[in-house]
Amino acid sequence: MKVLITGGAGFIGSNFARMAAKGEFDGIEEIVILDKFTYSGVRSNLNFAAALTNVSILEGDICNPMDCANALIGVNAVINFAAESHVDRSISNASEFLNTNVIGVQILLDQIKLIDNSIRFVQISTDEVYGSITQGSWTESSELHPNSPYSASKASAELIALSYHRTHKIDVVITRSSNNYGPNQFPEKLIPLFITNLLENEKVPIYGSGENIRDWLHVDDHCYGIYKVLTKGKSGEVYNIGGGLELSNLNLADLILEVLGKDRNFLEFVEDRKGHDFRYSLDWSKIERELGYFPRVSFDKGLIQTINWYIQNDEWWRPLVLGKLR
Repeated sequence: MKVLITGGAGFIGSNFARMAAKGEFDGIEEIVILDKFTYSGVRSNLNFAAALTNVSILEGDICNPMDCANALIGVNAVINFAAESHVDRSISNASEFLNTNVIGVQILLDQIKLIDNSIRFVQISTDEVYGSITQGSWTESSELHPNSPYSASKASAELIALSYHRTHKIDVVITRSSNNYGPNQFPEKLIPLFITNLLENEKVPIYGSGENIRDWLHVDDHCYGIYKVLTKGKSGEVYNIGGGLELSNLNLADLILEVLGKDRNFLEFVEDRKGHDFRYSLDWSKIERELGYFPRVSFDKGLIQTINWYIQNDEWWRPLVLGKLR
């Protein structure tokens, strides 16, 4: 396969591209990366591709039909990672999220319809489209109740993609993952924010009481699940990809404090986020049963590896922190 990875300089997209380029995904022989290189599309995330002949990097925007058309030449599949993704930013400025996350998906699909509607389109979504759940876990048939502009834009993108599958017979599959962590994650996200703050001896912000619960998934496991859906997923279907470990934000902070030798004096409780979902929980038995997916990276091991990556790569994250966040 020749695969187009949109948003390939971002956190999850660059990790998928790296794993594919290293030969970890059978059948993917050539990769095209399309990225707008906004604040979170970090060019150095693609340094692995410098000497590779099977990886092409294009600067472009999925909201630009010509950029999409050029990137789609000769591809067999598209994995759409391109998205505005930070909830706090969506609360303060929703328009960028609607433009990229909804209109961009529609433009990509229109170009596929024009060029070759047999191209497989994998839309990368999120468990946040379900809203919040107090007990049990969501299945793929659970109702969607997004509570932030970000999650509403991702839910809208899913509906657009599925409508193109039904109306235009485009080969669409959708993944919904739980919270990701791992190397190269932009330091505004929860785990890298905690790590980089502590490495600079700054306090860690905890929304509200810190009791909000998330299911954590290592980015390599997420990429492995996406590959399963890309190659084996049934057209028109949705697949949850979970990590299998739920933690409150406070418990997560305690684990990071322990690894870095800090105490709770480094915690700072702040005003809760508007519309803050209390708990996310995915039932991912469908992808396990039908496609053979299971998470392979234990959270304890993955968290230590991630912390060590940020310790060893301060030249990557420090300019981002200084330039964009503080």
